[in-house]
Amino acid sequence: MGWRWIDMENDPRRVHFEYFRSLPNNQVGVTVNVDVTDLHAFCKRSGASFYLAFMHVAALAADGVPELRRRIREGRVVEYDACGTSHVELVADGSYGYCTLEHHMPWAEFLERAEAARRRCREQASIEEDADVERLYFVTSLPWLHYTQLIQPTAGGDESNPRISWGKFEPDSAGRLQLPVTLLAHHGLVDGLHIARFYQNVGVEMESLIHARG
Repeated sequence: MGWRWIDMENDPRRVHFEYFRSLPNNQVGVTVNVDVTDLHAFCKRSGASFYLAFMHVAALAADGVPELRRRIREGRVVEYDACGTSHVELVADGSYGYCTLEHHMPWAEFLERAEAARRRCREQASIEEDADVERLYFVTSLPWLHYTQLIQPTAGGDESNPRISWGKFEPDSAGRLQLPVTLLAHHGLVDGLHIARFYQNVGVEMESLIHARG
C-alpha cells in the first residue's frame, strides 16, 4: 500500500505536532451517538452482518480524512493512501483474536472476504496481525453495553494508530437506533475538526452502502 512522507517543518500544524508529542497523554477522543436505523434495516433485508457493515462504513469514513491516515514513524510523519482494519473477533472460549481486513472494494466482495477472514480468525484465535500494523485502524466493539464514554489502552509516545469502537445500539424516544461510536487518535496528528469530519463521513458512507451498493 502506498504512502508518502509529510513535511511537518512546513506544515500548518508543526507547532501543535511537537507540543502534543511532548505530552504523556497525547490522545484525543470523543463518543457520539450515530443513527444507524437505516443501516440496520439494510442489513436485515440483505442478511449481512451489521458488525461488518458498520466496520466497513467506519473504515471508509476514516480514510476520507487524510489526518487519520497519518502515522508517526521515527519522529517523522507518513500518510498512507488507504488503511485497513484490525478488529477484535470473539472466539468460543471467551477470548479473542485480531482479524485484519481491507475495505476499498465492492461491498459484495468485501463481505465475502471478511466472512472468510472471520472464520480463519476464530480457528486460530491469534493476536498477531497478518499485515503492516502501522497502517491499520484498531477496531473493537462492546455490543453488550450502550455506553456514553470509553477509555481505551494505548502504548503512549508516538504510537499513533486511530482506534474506532462502538457499543450496543438502542432506540431513542423516536424509535431511531442510536449507536455509541468512539474515535480515539493521536492529538499530534488529529484535531477536533478532523474528528468531526470522520463522523460526517460515517453518515455519507452509510448512505452510499445502503443506496449505491445495496
